[in-house]
Parts: sequence; structure tokens; C-alpha cells
Amino acid sequence: MPQSLLRTRDGHGATVTFSELLFDLIYVFAVTQLSHYLLHHLTLVGALETLLLWFAVWLGWQYTTWVTNWFDPETRQIRLLLFVLMLLGLFASSAMPQAFGERGWMFALCYVAFQVGRSAVTLWLLPKGHLLLRNFQRILGWMCISAVFWILGCIFEGAERMVLWAIGVCCIYFSPMLGFPLPGLGRSDSSREWTIDGHHLAERCQLFVIVALGETILITGATLSELEVWSMPIVIASLVAFVGSLAMWWVYFDTSSKAGSHAIQKADNPGQMGARFHYVHVVLVGAIIVCAVANELVIVHPDGHITVADAAVLLLGPAAYLLANAIYKFLVYRRFPLSHIGGLAALALLIPAAFTTDRLMVNGLTTVVMVIVAGWESLSRRRNVV
Repeated sequence: MPQSLLRTRDGHGATVTFSELLFDLIYVFAVTQLSHYLLHHLTLVGALETLLLWFAVWLGWQYTTWVTNWFDPETRQIRLLLFVLMLLGLFASSAMPQAFGERGWMFALCYVAFQVGRSAVTLWLLPKGHLLLRNFQRILGWMCISAVFWILGCIFEGAERMVLWAIGVCCIYFSPMLGFPLPGLGRSDSSREWTIDGHHLAERCQLFVIVALGETILITGATLSELEVWSMPIVIASLVAFVGSLAMWWVYFDTSSKAGSHAIQKADNPGQMGARFHYVHVVLVGAIIVCAVANELVIVHPDGHITVADAAVLLLGPAAYLLANAIYKFLVYRRFPLSHIGGLAALALLIPAAFTTDRLMVNGLTTVVMVIVAGWESLSRRRNVV
């Protein structure tokens, strides 16, 4: 197989291609499906189901991102692979609202075909004797192990399906931490076998954050457009939701793509650092999805009484977002930002007060916290203090 299928490592950061941007459109749909699923299943079980589906969605994107970090998406073979994965992702995302019901088979089969099929094709496309060959063999092995639990989960319903699918997720989430160990193949050496382009990986993560933030804005606009009467509280709730989305963008993108890619490239173990980026971003982007659900709740009923479920999405979403950002910036700058610690403390203080007021007030206060954190962080960065 021609070496030209692999990206050229010439010291210049690889750029994200239009094929990859087109591929991400499927994830715009997937994120929308997830936010709607959580909104309509705002219970503990519904939250666990949404969390499981989100990790599955993220892992599909994550492993594909690693493939396009190694392979050139501008080549015909990789471009066609991305198109096929898009089709599988479309069907899997469409089945997501009934994944724990009558369309569990459709979701699981499409997901297994997505993960196992991509790994098998990329293994076949690798040149013989290439350094990455054993690594891709191990990845395919773990994808097949995970697939067993996804298929078994379709036979059962309820808690049994959730447990089996959770094991399937864990197989491919935790195995990279251990080097994909398999009998006869050993484990991968991330410092030697996971040669990655830091600029490309950091940019891909940031583009997914944009996709998720776009969902918060889309939900704000879509919810507002469906309401027959725009009362003043509804208009204010929409403004608060929009400002909150901008504040989340500000908090995250204060850490530049250049700094993120630099952190990967200068790390003693770039592959391990890149994996840590993905481990952090699955929480960070998931938190944005929760915030999008909170915005819709507030816009529809701004003066609604706060329930435990409301408080969870209104407060835990921003808290998880700030915590994930703090960890991300620790990976990049090796310092834990004081601004984020202050923001988390302020959100904790809002917990007892949340049950004494309405949804709009709580969402407004969390937005104020996010804006203060963003401004504080910008001033600190300007003074080179985190």
C-alpha cells in the first residue's frame, strides 16, 4: 500500500481538511439528538443513558480523529472511508432516541460497524512492516471485544442493556491508558508508536467544542421560535442563554490552539498527552450539552420552580465545564487556574440558594459566574499569571 496514504510529517502542523469538517456535520446531529434525549428523560436513569450514549458518540469521533491524524484525509481511500462512516453515524444518531428501546439493534449494529469497520480498513491500508501496524492490530482487537458487549446488550432490555453497553464503552475508553494490551501482541508503547501531530489534534478538539457551543445557540433560537408569546422573562432568558454561550466560548478559547498543540509536541510522551486531551474533552463537551438542555428549560419556563433535576443541569453543567477547562489548562500550562477555582466555589454557594428562586435567576447567576471567570482568566493570562 502506498506510503502517500499517510500524512507527511514535515515539522509543519497538519491542518484540518474539508473532508474532516464535513464528517463533523454528523456530530452536529448527534449532539442535537443527545441534548433532546436528556431533555425528555430528565431522570437519574435518563441521565445515565445519555451519559452512556455520549461516551459512545465521543469515542467514535475520537478514534476517527486519531486515524485522520495518521492518515491523509485528502487521499481517495480515506475520504471514502469518512463518507461511509458518516452514513453509519447518520443511522446510529437517528436511532439514538430509541437506543434503549426498539431501535437498540439498529444503533448497536451501526456503532459496531463504525468502530470495527474503520479499524479494520485502516489496518489493511497500513504499509507492511509499518511502525503503527501492531498498534492498529491491538486497537482492532479491542474494538472487537467491545463489539461483543454491544451486540449482547441488544438481547436484553433495561438495566442489563445499560450495563453491557457500559462495559463495551469501558473497553475502548480505558484500553488506551493501558496500551491496548492483548495476549500475543503485548501492549503499545505510546512514546514510540503513537507519533501524532499536536496541532491537528488540538484543532480537532477545539472544532468539536465549536460544534457543541453551536448546539447551545441553536437550541436557544429553536426554542424561542416555537413559543407563540414572547414575554419579557422569555426574552431575558434567551439573552442570558446567548451570553452564557459566549462566556463558555471565552473561557475555553482563551487557551489557544497554538498553546495546546505546543503542549503535545513538547511533551515527553506526545501520544499519552494527546490521549489526555481527549479524556478531558469528553467531559468538557458533555458539560456544554448539559448547559444547552438547561437553556431550553429556562426559556420555556423561566419562572418555573426549581426541582432537583433542574438544579442538576443548571449547576452541574457549568461546574463540570469549569472543572474540565481547569484540567485542560493544567495540561497546557502546568498550572491550575485560580479563576476556575473561584468559579467552582461560587457555583457551590449557589446550590442552597437555587431552591429558593426560579430557573431564570439561577441561569442568570451561573452566567454571571462564567463571565467573571472568563474576564478574570483573560486578565491573568495577560499578566502571565494563571
